[in-house]
Amino acid sequence: TLIAATGAFAQSSVTLYGLVDASLENVKGTDSLTRVSSSNYASSRLGFRGVEDLGSGLKAKFVLESAINVDTGENGGKAARFFDRAAWVGLEGAYGELRLGRIDSSIGLLAGNSAILGAQAYDDLKIADTFAVSKYRRVDNAITYVLPTLAAGLSAQVQYSTQVSGSELADTDEGKAFGLNVQYAAGPFGAGLGFINAAESDEEDDQGVLVYASYDFGAAKLTGYYNQDDRDSEDEKRSLYGIKVGIPFSTNFSLTAGVSKVSNVNFVKDADATIIAIKGVYNLSKRTALYGLLTTVDNDEGSSLGLVTTASGKSSHGIAFGIRHSF
Repeated sequence: TLIAATGAFAQSSVTLYGLVDASLENVKGTDSLTRVSSSNYASSRLGFRGVEDLGSGLKAKFVLESAINVDTGENGGKAARFFDRAAWVGLEGAYGELRLGRIDSSIGLLAGNSAILGAQAYDDLKIADTFAVSKYRRVDNAITYVLPTLAAGLSAQVQYSTQVSGSELADTDEGKAFGLNVQYAAGPFGAGLGFINAAESDEEDDQGVLVYASYDFGAAKLTGYYNQDDRDSEDEKRSLYGIKVGIPFSTNFSLTAGVSKVSNVNFVKDADATIIAIKGVYNLSKRTALYGLLTTVDNDEGSSLGLVTTASGKSSHGIAFGIRHSF
């Protein structure tokens, strides 16, 4: 929705946009619970984006975006933040784009793309609490440089944060992070890689790697992916690998099924889990869809993953039916 464009600023525009997602779900872990929830298929949000053509191929841009809990009307992010999903300003030209502010991390950019992987409650990357979806889904104080198009279908960015969460700390490397993201999409083939290295303290670093490859055969789209989180203070590396198949049964209806294996849950050796997820989406229009989600988690001893609190070694599941509308 275009909400600002005047004659005095003929080459400037501000767009209001958003997404509303709500569902009725039943989740079971240690206990069973039926509830109305927000953002199970896609994150509910309200945002503003703007662009001004400065001439000679140079543009000024910004994005301010806030999460919303549709079930309660509350802010869906951290209480102290209004624009918790994005708050950045930048310049774009022939030599790429520079963005300053809170933004998707190099690994969060991949995980958050629901057309490829997904970072919602019923997605395996979220259930496994991976860095790409939890601790480093987005970063504060970021300097992000998006490279110009070097080849058809190829995109890349590099990123540095002076403090991934909150305000900068003097005389320490704690909280600083750097990362990179590379993606390629040409015809039916797609692939991507994201990496982040963040200083947990002056002595210890967190590292996260997320890679995927996909191929669309027409009758079905196959996607394979791998995530690894490494924390210096832990002996074990947490890893997740999975595969999913998406089938378009008609113009309006598609079904996606996937299975993944999580190793060393919470960095505990031999604490493993298997996650199976099924997602069905029926598009009523370009903006409105009905959906159904089913996810089951089979925990080995030492693992307690689930959509709600789950005892070690016990299984967990969730089923949801909802509606998503974008504007």
